[in-house]
Amino acid sequence: MSNLKQLKFWNFGGMYYFYFMIWALIFAFLPFWLNKTAHLDTSVSGLVFSAMAVTALILEPLYGLIQDKLGLKKYLFGFVVLCLLFIGPFVQFAFIPLLQINAVFGAIVGGAFLSLCLNGGVGVVEAYIERSTRASNYEYGHVRLFGSLAGGTAAFIGGIMFVRNPYSIFWACTVSAIVLGVLLWALRVKNVDTSSEDSKENEETPVTKENIMNVFKNRSFWGFCIMMIGIATMFDVFDQQFPNYFTSFFDDASRGELVFSRIASIQVFIEAGFMVLTPWFINKIGAKNGLILAGIILFIRILGSAFFTEIWMLSLWRILASIEMPLMLISIMKYITGVFDVRLSATVYMLGFNFAKQIGITIFSYVMGSLYKTMGFQNSYVIMSLMVIVFVTIGALIMKSERHQQPTVNNNLVASR
Repeated sequence: MSNLKQLKFWNFGGMYYFYFMIWALIFAFLPFWLNKTAHLDTSVSGLVFSAMAVTALILEPLYGLIQDKLGLKKYLFGFVVLCLLFIGPFVQFAFIPLLQINAVFGAIVGGAFLSLCLNGGVGVVEAYIERSTRASNYEYGHVRLFGSLAGGTAAFIGGIMFVRNPYSIFWACTVSAIVLGVLLWALRVKNVDTSSEDSKENEETPVTKENIMNVFKNRSFWGFCIMMIGIATMFDVFDQQFPNYFTSFFDDASRGELVFSRIASIQVFIEAGFMVLTPWFINKIGAKNGLILAGIILFIRILGSAFFTEIWMLSLWRILASIEMPLMLISIMKYITGVFDVRLSATVYMLGFNFAKQIGITIFSYVMGSLYKTMGFQNSYVIMSLMVIVFVTIGALIMKSERHQQPTVNNNLVASR
């Protein structure tokens, strides 16, 4: 039985690894590809990311309700994997021709397709694996660290691949999707394993319309949404164009791209280490405080990038994300299961986190892209850092603290790995 649990743990880890390998390759190198290969300016590139966000806005409410109805069934996850399989062919044979026909039209179509896999699809992946790990009695953060390891791997090999052939990045995504599909097919998860009969009964009780409406009546849900705009939205918007800002300090752009990929690789490997420790830390300080701390770190990271522009300092601000990301991800999951009905964890995650984040990205990707063009990166970063503080403060004032929970985890498994 212990061997079976070990195998399932590695299966979860492998799913995270290969999904976030795709995620990291796309988001680390798509800005470079749009700039160097597709020859788009920052405003049109921002439109690609806005289109990704708008598509996610349409998908997230549907995805959340469907996944909560499906529970531990894998159909929706399988659809996301199917979309991932076509990333390589789409970018190689369709994206550039569409952009040549009309840059705006191509940006919208390309962003919409990528959203099926990424901005929209990530909610399905995160919600399904979080529920499955909880059902299998694992600590979510210990499995999620494989996503960080994937990010480090992608950043390390992606720089080499991109310099040699920019399209190879996207074909690597297709290969990763094949492996992800095999791991998903092999996964077997039983119903929630818990010693509490009340908890088991709650998990198995069908979700009703009243349950869903109660989420919207909870003030913490709206505070959580505002907090996510301040942290998750601004995190993504900041990282969208930061690679181009970073490489602008190099005489040779290719050299800058390679250096950035190495720094990003170091950052995500450090992030993986923090991912192991963060669940314990969040259990001590509380998930709400964890989110506030993540917002403060993001504020420092953005503001620092505006004023301290030596390459080594910009590298340091990037590496700070290795602390910020685990705090944000673990706090989000623990806050959702600590404040809201666990049967609706996918719905709350999709709407409170992803939907709210995509609303923010839809607006701020284009706004910041335009500001970069008119004001430059440094002045724009000062404005963005102030936005972070405002949203985080308002969200924190509205949100209630979560119920104190000490989740049961498979300590023997964690120790043995």
